[in-house]
Amino acid sequence: MAESANVPVLYVEGRSLAEAWEKAVVKLFKEGCRVATSYDKPGDPPSYEATLSYTVLEPLAEPMIHLCFPGGPADLEEYAMEVCEGIKDHWQRDASDPDDERWEYTYHARIFAYEAPSGEVVNQFESVARRLAGVDSPRETFKRSNQLSIWKPWEDPMWASPPCLQRIWFRILPGRSGRLYLNMNVHFRSRDAFDAAFMNSFAFIRLMQMMRDRIVELNPALDLALGRYTDSSDSFHIYGAKIDEVENRFLGGMKSRPFESRTASYADLWKEMMDEARPSILEKVREYDAAHQRS
Repeated sequence: MAESANVPVLYVEGRSLAEAWEKAVVKLFKEGCRVATSYDKPGDPPSYEATLSYTVLEPLAEPMIHLCFPGGPADLEEYAMEVCEGIKDHWQRDASDPDDERWEYTYHARIFAYEAPSGEVVNQFESVARRLAGVDSPRETFKRSNQLSIWKPWEDPMWASPPCLQRIWFRILPGRSGRLYLNMNVHFRSRDAFDAAFMNSFAFIRLMQMMRDRIVELNPALDLALGRYTDSSDSFHIYGAKIDEVENRFLGGMKSRPFESRTASYADLWKEMMDEARPSILEKVREYDAAHQRS
């Protein structure tokens, strides 16, 4: 066989998020290439990497939660609140202050308050929702240009940790019954398949629900449901330092437990625990703010 330096291009799909994410990690382990990275420590084995997309056919289908993602109910709710509600937007650095070492960005701020070079602040979420709802023109509901952009080419390439998420694309299509369905594509340049991907997808499916609800709020005449969610990464990877954990905890769990035992229902179990965690999450943010007040 001729030598190849091509990153494998892979695809999987599942009815629920838990199923699709599990299949994606397994596919990466089976068919991904092995490559060293700049984050490796001496002695670390090469990472697994692929360009990979996974589709969740029914974004709210149960079981939605995979118990092997590295976190619990409070961790998942905190991340979803960060992305969808902006609870940490004020942790962004002041770009004019070279000594400010806070975050360079948050996804929520880029989506709901994108700062253009001109100084204009754009609420991309609201703009897309209005177009999809056909508020200004009914023809815009079915356009192919409704997307949210994250990347800032004039500054992001200079950061040590630039945004992994690049853009989100929405498309409304009619079903056979005449009901409309909101499809959503999420595109990352780089993503940790084990440590980050599940939490990312959960949060963005919640954002997808928010978009659907806002569209219907703007145009109640639309009979709009959630369609499929597709999640793509140019570099979908697992670092070498994590391989033992993934093999033992994730792949080992698949061998010893049925799918029903390694997943859980969000609506019937986790939602209550995640809702209960919200006050403590907000208090955690307040405590962090108090301890890191800038003079």
